Amino acid sequence: MFSPLIDELMSSLRCLPGVGPKSAQRMALHLLERNREGASRLSVALQAAVEGVGQCERCHTLTEQTLCGICTNQRRDDALLCVVETPADILAIEQAGTYQGKYFVLHGHLSPIDGIGPQDIGIEALLQLLQRESIREVILATNPTVEGEATAYYISERAKPLNVSVTRIAHGVPLGGELEFIDGGTLAHAFSSRRSL
Repeated sequence: MFSPLIDELMSSLRCLPGVGPKSAQRMALHLLERNREGASRLSVALQAAVEGVGQCERCHTLTEQTLCGICTNQRRDDALLCVVETPADILAIEQAGTYQGKYFVLHGHLSPIDGIGPQDIGIEALLQLLQRESIREVILATNPTVEGEATAYYISERAKPLNVSVTRIAHGVPLGGELEFIDGGTLAHAFSSRRSL
């Protein structure tokens, strides 16, 4: 419908999560009609990030350095390791401001139905890290999905022979939530994970 360049821009914008044809069209036209300077800045920043960002050699999060800022931070507790599925999970935990250990990013979860096994998400690199460093506790913070639970269970079974304490983050009723609006699965998990006061 539009010129080939505009069609290609709209098609490229659709690679973003949650962006369908209408959203991509709206973004492309906005950038071209009203914000060409922003479009140029976006283009330069995106190209620089694609060329300059890789994975931290230790924790596998995204960084432009060999080791990320968290891995090189001397104030972080080296004996605590939180295992997450994505770099976005690190951002969420860091925004909470309570965890002061280090991380390991899997970049996914086990999903045999999709052909994703332990070798595809870096579990061997995680186990090597556990053998190499003096880590006393591994905190499994994978998502509370079937795949996330399976991934947590697999890692815990593989880590047990390494004499490392393996814990799982709690799941259940959200702070400020009302019980009548909580789904049955969440309530069941909350009851099974209860603790004494």
